Amino acid sequence: MIGLKKLKLRYKYRCYPNLIQKINLAKLFGCTRVVWNDGLAYCIQEFKSAKKKPTNSELQKVFITQAKKTIERSWLTEISVVPLQQSLNDLHQAYQNFFNSATGKRKGMKIKSPKFKKRKSKQTARFTKIGFKLSQDKVYLAKIGKIKVAWSRPLPIEPTSVTIIKDSANRYFLSFVIETSAETLPKTDNSIGIDLGISTFATLNNGQKFEAPKPLKKNLKKLAKFQRQLAQKIPGSKRREKAKLRVAKLHAKITDIRTDFLHQLSTKLIREYDTIVLEDLNVSGMVKNRKLAKAISDLGWRMFRTLLETKCQKYGREFRVINRWEPTSQKCSHCGFRGGKKELNVREWNCLKCGTHHDRDVNAAVNILEVVQLRTKVEVIETKVLESPVQLSLFNIVADGQLETEQKRALSKGKTCRKKPANCDEMLTRFESFKQLNLFD
Repeated sequence: MIGLKKLKLRYKYRCYPNLIQKINLAKLFGCTRVVWNDGLAYCIQEFKSAKKKPTNSELQKVFITQAKKTIERSWLTEISVVPLQQSLNDLHQAYQNFFNSATGKRKGMKIKSPKFKKRKSKQTARFTKIGFKLSQDKVYLAKIGKIKVAWSRPLPIEPTSVTIIKDSANRYFLSFVIETSAETLPKTDNSIGIDLGISTFATLNNGQKFEAPKPLKKNLKKLAKFQRQLAQKIPGSKRREKAKLRVAKLHAKITDIRTDFLHQLSTKLIREYDTIVLEDLNVSGMVKNRKLAKAISDLGWRMFRTLLETKCQKYGREFRVINRWEPTSQKCSHCGFRGGKKELNVREWNCLKCGTHHDRDVNAAVNILEVVQLRTKVEVIETKVLESPVQLSLFNIVADGQLETEQKRALSKGKTCRKKPANCDEMLTRFESFKQLNLFD
């Protein structure tokens, strides 16, 4: 069980600035973007000159303190210096993460080098404690004013920083960072294994299934219509901007529906189970399949795993991930017999050894949990062998025939086959799959 420790959490709220505040926020986003791009361009130039990367203090001295005194960057004085400093801090941290990832010090996927920020993408600016104040229904930002906030839930403690965000749908958000200790929920003495799928989002080992809303699939026709209208508009026109905003709002709606479902499901599982076991899916590799990429992206597997892991740390639950190469869909959860790889259209099957009928997803969820909680099944196997001697005898006859055929092939080539061929297991697997699809339907 994970002990209590300090955690950094984010609380995100919708905010509604007025017209004047929107103009000031546009200036703020523009200044932070320019400072970032200037610092990044300077770093790239130094790298090409075979020089060391400038330090964070050097960048802030050149692109904030000295830049304000020039005519070209004199408008930097119109906004607070706090978000400008945080922009260069983020640039320094981005480079640090890139170097650590390239040298192997940072675990996970490889991180690319920082990129230039664009005006039409998502805009952000961060304030530390000296740059904002909280009130009952508003938040004061330095040189911006008091912004109305929709407090959907109370903040547990005083935040350490706040980030003002403007997304592509022209919506504004305030994201607060708080530092708190992990909580401990009451123990339930229950463990759960979860199998993620496309047709059914999540299947538990107790047979419970959860269907995903699949918002992208439901709004695909409307999205295609809006994108066609956008393609027909003249670049730079106001109608094109309206059409672009319409597409962005639909994308935001799809994202909100998916995120809300994942939050609700993850919270439900955290409250009901002490230990949660998940399979380590190669989502980035699976998305490369053009036939399944859209369906997989619509589910949000990776986000679901991240939410479960984060909430387990927050509430003192245990989160486990098993190896992606575990044969959870091939192995019988009743007797442990491995029956080989099965096609995706095979949703139900019978074990060739014990004859147990399985739901594919439920069986996989049971096996996922048993990787962590191993159980002995010797007595069950012996009992089931006596119940179905015909299945086993037929299986052995065909398997022996396959082995004899392989030995004859080796002898015809002038070789001896004293031991079982290397691909004998593969042949048995192929036979098992054929027999499974035809004899036990």
